[in-house]
Amino acid sequence: MNALVPLPVVLPLCVTGLKLAIGPRLHRFQRFISIAVLGAVLVLSVVLMVAADRHGPLSVHLGDFAPPVGITLVADRLAGLMLTVSSAVTLLVLVYSLGQGMADRDDQAPVGVFHPAYLILVAGVSCTFLAGDLVNLYVGFEIMLVASFVLLTIGGTATRIRAGSTYVIISLFSSVLFLVAIAMTYAVAGTVNLAQLAQRLQEVPLGVRTLLEAMLLTVFAIKAAVFPLAAWLPDSYPTAPAPVTAVFAGLLTKVGVYSMLRTQTLLFPGHRLGDLLMLAALASMVVGILGAVAQTDLKRVLSFTLISHIGYMVFGIALAGGGGISGAIVYVAHHITVQTTLFLVAGLIERRDGTTELTRLGGLARTAPLLAVLFFVPAMNLAGIPPLSGFIGKLGLMRAGVADGGGWAWALVAGSAATSLLTLYVMAKVWNLAFWREAPPGAEEEGVVLESAEDDDTDDTDDDTGDGEEGRAPGSEETPGPGKTPGPGGTPGPGETPGPGRPAGAGSGLPVPAGAVVSAGFLGQSITTTRHLPWPMLLATGAAVALGLSYTVLGGPLTTFTQAAATELLARTPYIEAVLGR
Repeated sequence: MNALVPLPVVLPLCVTGLKLAIGPRLHRFQRFISIAVLGAVLVLSVVLMVAADRHGPLSVHLGDFAPPVGITLVADRLAGLMLTVSSAVTLLVLVYSLGQGMADRDDQAPVGVFHPAYLILVAGVSCTFLAGDLVNLYVGFEIMLVASFVLLTIGGTATRIRAGSTYVIISLFSSVLFLVAIAMTYAVAGTVNLAQLAQRLQEVPLGVRTLLEAMLLTVFAIKAAVFPLAAWLPDSYPTAPAPVTAVFAGLLTKVGVYSMLRTQTLLFPGHRLGDLLMLAALASMVVGILGAVAQTDLKRVLSFTLISHIGYMVFGIALAGGGGISGAIVYVAHHITVQTTLFLVAGLIERRDGTTELTRLGGLARTAPLLAVLFFVPAMNLAGIPPLSGFIGKLGLMRAGVADGGGWAWALVAGSAATSLLTLYVMAKVWNLAFWREAPPGAEEEGVVLESAEDDDTDDTDDDTGDGEEGRAPGSEETPGPGKTPGPGGTPGPGETPGPGRPAGAGSGLPVPAGAVVSAGFLGQSITTTRHLPWPMLLATGAAVALGLSYTVLGGPLTTFTQAAATELLARTPYIEAVLGR
């Protein structure tokens, strides 16, 4: 059984090499092997999770080199659960991306660029969850960084390059800090193996140990987008294609949370930075949700709620007890699925109506009832409405806070309740604007071609008028050519469709008004709105909703499993013995 541990990392990398060798050919075969390998990773993850639950942590030393020389991979209950949830989510997002690629009528970009980078990303996530030493944890982060930069900037549009550059700069800074922390750890302990560090760090002077803890927490807080280290997130994620945004928001930040869970329980038991973590958790909750309240674009609303709800997970880690750790694990699994689902729904709304700007949406509950259901269920789940899994996770965390009884714990219990209510308010606001009210005047008609902000500055309008758009203020009047959709404030000509249509900044270098489509296609190309959404996108989103609901149906077994995982993490002995032997 131990031989299965490396496969979630190895399989996606092997298939990536095969796909790169094939190149942009055999589209159907490439789609098949992408889905097949992620399906295999999901099955392996379930097998590893069950085996770890029944027999204890599984470990393998690659090349049969023992620590501290060899590479060690470990699958315990926590790693098995994270692998299973992440594998299920990445498989659904891949299916969704196939639908988007077909809708864009662009098979080459998803198959030739997106799929290899996506599989490398999956391998990096699996490597992080299974890493048994700090160096391979770092390697997993770097694999994700390389793949994520390709995915964020796919298409090479200016908007995506700018957002991706910000993401990479922040990530590189955290990577350098991580390397320094690893070097310092090796200098004081003579190893980077987590099991050996769990034994040796207890002999390190308290000040040095606290410094190492603070450095590692800073690295992982940047990765997890914990306030005040989260300013990069709202501007980086929403510009990417919907599948990329969904998997980044749902999964990548949780890799940082997982690393915090692993190191705080295994390397720094009884940590002295608990109060600082509680402060960061409370600030993340409050600042994140207040930011969400102020937004009018659905993707930015969801980005700020993501920052806010990271605070719940940090809350559980900061409590450092069985109840808090168990609640944090439940909430991580819940949030990966629900946040991914909401971003997938946002992609469907953008595909259907050409925008995620709430002030330009309306009437979706009447005109798209299936889309309304797909949004409503995960939105209520995120808000923590009983008996959904969001409520189960929040209740566990709040009970652990009450049991702790400290001043900071009580402050976080109150902050958790307030954040949950404000999340409900934000989701109700989105529902009322986008779904419940009547569509505002000038809403897009079906079949309107929406140019992206990156389209060439060579359209018929400029050729006909000869005066171009340089110097024209955003939103000023312009006269579209035949068949064009006028920009805001434009006057439709004969046979034209009135409405917001073409952004004022499309192809002109001018700022794009709020709500305009910047780049909805994989390559940032123009898209055509449609009332008939591609069935793979609907199927994947519906399956993600069902996966989120399954946590509610299986709430009892899930809670029991996470309590066992928390007990195992706090005991530390099962992990150490699995790696170093009894």
